[in-house]
Amino acid sequence: MKLDHINISSPYELLVEVREFYCDILGLVEGYRPEFEKRGFWLYANDQALIHLFESASHTSTENFGYLDHVAFSHTGINDFIKGLQSSEVAFRTSYISDLDLTQVFLYDPAGVKLEVNFYGEKLSR
Repeated sequence: MKLDHINISSPYELLVEVREFYCDILGLVEGYRPEFEKRGFWLYANDQALIHLFESASHTSTENFGYLDHVAFSHTGINDFIKGLQSSEVAFRTSYISDLDLTQVFLYDPAGVKLEVNFYGEKLSR
């Protein structure tokens, strides 16, 4: 078994903002999406639609997100990634796990979803 995709549902105006965030910050690309009753976008990495964005008036922001804490991605090119976050004025924090030689970057998307972006074998340049 493997994770197929995550779905974010919100009002359409926020979806547009979320789409731009994932394309600009994580480098995903908008791609094919079947016709559905509601508007939305599918965002791809290579040939995999990793993030489905779906218009919904019944999903609203709340302080109680249930038990899901975050979504994690593996990526490469940590220094360019950090520069992109800084130039886009996206707040983030980092953590390094020496046992795994792993640098983690934590941030939030415009819909409030907590993201972890993992860079194995990469450290931040100081």
